[in-house]
Amino acid sequence: MSVLPFLRIYAPLNAVLAAPGLLAVAALTMPGLSGRSRLALAAVLAVVWGAYLLQMAETLLKRWAGDLRDRTPAIAIDMIAVLVPFAAFLLEGTPDRSLYCAVWLLKPLRDSTFFPVLGRVLANEARNLIGVTTLFGVVLFGVALAAYVIERDIQPEKFGSIPQAMWWAVVTLSTTGYGDAIPQSFAGRVLAGAVMMCGIGVFALWAGILASGFYQEIRREDFVRNWQLVASVPLFQKLGPAALVEIVRALRPRSLPAGAVICRRGETGDRMFFVVEGRVSVVMANPVELGPGAFFGEMALMSGEPRTATVSAATAVSLLSLHAADFQMLCSSSPEIAEIIRKTARERHGTAPTA
Repeated sequence: MSVLPFLRIYAPLNAVLAAPGLLAVAALTMPGLSGRSRLALAAVLAVVWGAYLLQMAETLLKRWAGDLRDRTPAIAIDMIAVLVPFAAFLLEGTPDRSLYCAVWLLKPLRDSTFFPVLGRVLANEARNLIGVTTLFGVVLFGVALAAYVIERDIQPEKFGSIPQAMWWAVVTLSTTGYGDAIPQSFAGRVLAGAVMMCGIGVFALWAGILASGFYQEIRREDFVRNWQLVASVPLFQKLGPAALVEIVRALRPRSLPAGAVICRRGETGDRMFFVVEGRVSVVMANPVELGPGAFFGEMALMSGEPRTATVSAATAVSLLSLHAADFQMLCSSSPEIAEIIRKTARERHGTAPTA
């Protein structure tokens, strides 16, 4: 529990507060601002700084009380956002003091989940990325050397040395084409065309490696999350790893708020559901509630007939859905689960209608 509950409102405001603060920093660099405008912008910076000071106090108190663990980056960002501008306004005497508030660029990243994923992708794909980067360096130097040899006598002011030619090589490899250095000879222009094509290929390799890495990482996270959800369903807890893998691939997670309708009476039964967390309400002659570990919708799935009841979320609920095609696959790979589902369906059919 938070030590200072009334300060919780500052936690979600990292990006919201950073925007006006950084806009004020940018506006203060404009020439011709009146004294009143500068005072108003300084007040904006003071308000943002004060909000971040309160957030830092809450973060430190949480850490001291033991409510916050393994959040060293968040604490470091909170302290930098407060202490760097404070030190700048105390020690710096130039009009550029407000520029130190640019450290607030870090605040929107404080609670981001993207950068840990990016770090894992870069670590996993480090060998391939280093290989492509090495290739880029080799091509860059080779192109600069060739441009130097071809163009040095025609344009000594732009291609008079390999370092000078490297600027043109970088611009051309990235297909930016600033136009400040252009080969004049026929051989130089042929070289430029080849360099552009090489640049497209190199950057495509970088993009492909990163895209593949992100796909694999997201797929791995989804698999782990789905595995945890499946393992929490009592029906699946006695299964071996091989059977669980098949089920994880077949089941699809779904989260719904309280009151949301999951399926309606009369709809085609193309899937069944397993309750992982929360409770659902089955609306029929004698309404019932189903909790974690229960499943519903199996009768319509097996018979192909319209659903016989409407089911809605009594509370916020986490479900796993099993589509008809995946159900057939599951019946083939795990006959014991299929038999349990069929047995439960027969029992329910003999007592009361369900979805």
